[in-house]
Amino acid sequence: MISLAHKAKQFLTTIVKLLVVGLAFWFIYKRLSDTDWLNWEELKAYVAHKNLFVGVFVVVALAFLNRFFEILKWKNLAHTLRPTSLWEASKQVLSALVFSIFTPNGIGEYGAKAFFFEKSQAKQVIFLNFVCNGIQMIITIVMGIFGLLLLGYYKWLGLVVSLLLILWLLVFVLKRVKIKGYSIENLIKKILEIPSSIHKKNTLLGVCRYVFFSLQQYYLFHFFGVEIGFVPVIATIMAVYLLASCLPNFQFFDFMVKGGTSIYFFGMLGINEWIVMIVALLMWILNVVLPVSIGTILVLGFKTKNKSWGL
Repeated sequence: MISLAHKAKQFLTTIVKLLVVGLAFWFIYKRLSDTDWLNWEELKAYVAHKNLFVGVFVVVALAFLNRFFEILKWKNLAHTLRPTSLWEASKQVLSALVFSIFTPNGIGEYGAKAFFFEKSQAKQVIFLNFVCNGIQMIITIVMGIFGLLLLGYYKWLGLVVSLLLILWLLVFVLKRVKIKGYSIENLIKKILEIPSSIHKKNTLLGVCRYVFFSLQQYYLFHFFGVEIGFVPVIATIMAVYLLASCLPNFQFFDFMVKGGTSIYFFGMLGINEWIVMIVALLMWILNVVLPVSIGTILVLGFKTKNKSWGL
């Protein structure tokens, strides 16, 4: 009976893995097949006179660095629970990305990473993932505000600052309010308990990731013939990334959300709408589709850290 129950669990686990992988690829296929606005023949003609090998090498290298520094961030934080190798951190980040692609704002990532640890550590893993993503959001906000300031978009800047002040006020007022025994005050205390050296390294790695991501987008605009100066394009990338990150969305719709926001702001610089959308699509393919494709292979070989998870 025990052997039969074990085989049933193995079968169920395999079905779940295949379902997750199948959903991930279905979402990607649907998004890529819905690009009716894209004229592939026109795209081929446009890049025919470009050095395609160099272009592909640069954007793929920057995409790799973007994800690599995310892995280093997680390795840095996961090390507070147990020694974590670069390979282990890579498996955890890339596998979790598969689960995040069809959940709102990537929340599936939190639970997926927990399965690589002891069941008793699940809450700590979710907390560390919150810290990992939280510092990236803070960097995005700071750089985005700087971008809006450089562009002179004071109305948008005022809106963002007002929202941040309202959020700060809510945190101040509600910090001691407990929900199921947890409060914002307790969360802040737990964050401060993490050694400052971990926070500093986490911040530095987050900044590096942000830089590589921004340079990748800038290079794509340059590759497609945008001759506008470095500062206005980078500042616009900062502003768009901030505003798009504030909108609730699925990774599945990420390029549409960022693309729609990009059309508005890059249109102010006189950049063709077609170029803006193709850059948004390529950014999505390079930074979401490729890592998810690798992650699906890891998910198929996924084993929980502890049998107490029941998988």
